[in-house]
Amino acid sequence: MHPVEEAPRGVLDLRSGRGRFDVTRTRPGPALAELVEHFWTVSWDLRGRDPHTQHTLPHPSVHLVAERDRSGVMGVLTGRFTRELEGRGRAFGVRFRPAGFHPFLGAPVASLTDRRVAVADVFGPAGDRLVAELLAAPGEPELAAAAEAFLLARRPAPDPDVALVNQVVDQILADHDLTRVEDAATRSGIGTRRLQRLFATYVGVTPKWVIRRARLHEAVERLDAGDDLDLAFLARELGYFDQAHFARDFRSAVGRPPTAYARTSPS
Repeated sequence: MHPVEEAPRGVLDLRSGRGRFDVTRTRPGPALAELVEHFWTVSWDLRGRDPHTQHTLPHPSVHLVAERDRSGVMGVLTGRFTRELEGRGRAFGVRFRPAGFHPFLGAPVASLTDRRVAVADVFGPAGDRLVAELLAAPGEPELAAAAEAFLLARRPAPDPDVALVNQVVDQILADHDLTRVEDAATRSGIGTRRLQRLFATYVGVTPKWVIRRARLHEAVERLDAGDDLDLAFLARELGYFDQAHFARDFRSAVGRPPTAYARTSPS
């Protein structure tokens, strides 16, 4: 397993959280690379300090989370995720690749969208034992090793549609010019309706949602960088027809228009 070097995407006002919580992430071994994006740990010690409220824009991924009184399998959240950190604590999670959880679930991932279920609801009593082991683990290496061993023991048979859907999502993330679902389908060599069905089954959200969320992640990252951006140019670069459409999408997802977000992002 190897550490993830790049800064996490989707964490809003990332710099304001520095000194309040720590994030570590590691990649799985090659046997799980098609199914698991990374293992992550968030830890904080705010004893004697004010609580910290953190917002994130979730990715098109299912997470298995182990945290005292908050453990569960979390489907894709289509809105913001908000968490108030106080006292001292630690959360560990497995972020699955966009299509990576479906083989473990054995049902359409759309059934988990905007929901959290108990780990045992998916993995049976072994899921409860995993959560107990993770909560008792002393540190990141032991956490990741326990989660990896658990998933390897239950690794499903290869599914070609997992690789296909992951590839489509990777293309969306990498290519700013890919702004239409029809174009994503054409590049993948499949029909638009089949792509829609695959995303509902394997990801839990539509290709259009994934495209929009990827562009908003890019916008947040650019604004957090503190650059003096021309928002009209940024909107066009991200594939929006005009700045007003971009501003509406941004405000709906982030809770503030891009101009206000840029003003409040630390420089």
